[in-house]
Amino acid sequence: MEYRYGKNMNYDDFASGRVFYHVKGITNFPARLAQEIFGRCLEYTKKKENLCIYDCCCGGAYMLTVLGFMNAGVISRITGSDINPDAVGVARRNLELLQVGGMDNRIKEIRKLAATYGKQSHEEAEQSCLRLRRLIENYEISTDTFIANALEGLSLDRVPDIIITDVPYGDLVTWEGSESGSVNRLLDNLYNMCGSDTVIGICMDKSQKNTHGQFRRLERQQLGKRRFEILKKVG
Repeated sequence: MEYRYGKNMNYDDFASGRVFYHVKGITNFPARLAQEIFGRCLEYTKKKENLCIYDCCCGGAYMLTVLGFMNAGVISRITGSDINPDAVGVARRNLELLQVGGMDNRIKEIRKLAATYGKQSHEEAEQSCLRLRRLIENYEISTDTFIANALEGLSLDRVPDIIITDVPYGDLVTWEGSESGSVNRLLDNLYNMCGSDTVIGICMDKSQKNTHGQFRRLERQQLGKRRFEILKKVG
């Protein structure tokens, strides 16, 4: 696949566990690929700034937080939900890093660790914090998280401009609370919250199928075991 928006650059500052908080047992989405999918979604949106984005299977909100830092001048509101309360707790902490005050608190935490243990990794993490802080210091991004089962009904108080999500698959993460997770069932639940201009970027395992008739497929790309599709509501 040719990358159009995910730059070929060093993504070490976004490494999980360095600055961002990590959820044990939940995989982190590749930062470059997240930016690529977001950029492709943005191609199809009428709005190009002040965007509201949502992830209905956010886990620890690693992908949402990455996108917030990379697109601070474009995104103004980020919402994430997940069925796992522990994951939502971590998601809240990660999304708080998108506010200057939250990042300053994280810098204090890391400096305390550096003073206690004297590890070079803590010094490197502090430098990452400072670089990330500069990305958001002139912007305001509001964030929100809540607990919800994406297969049983979802609602937001605002129509999202972009929904971007990596649905559960594989051995590490599965559909919690459901024996047979279904992309079509997820799209059923997303349909009513979508406006006519909402764009969905959904990533799934190549074995999972989207045959939903109420969304128009704008793009589809295969990357190894992953496949992502860009969709828009029909009608």
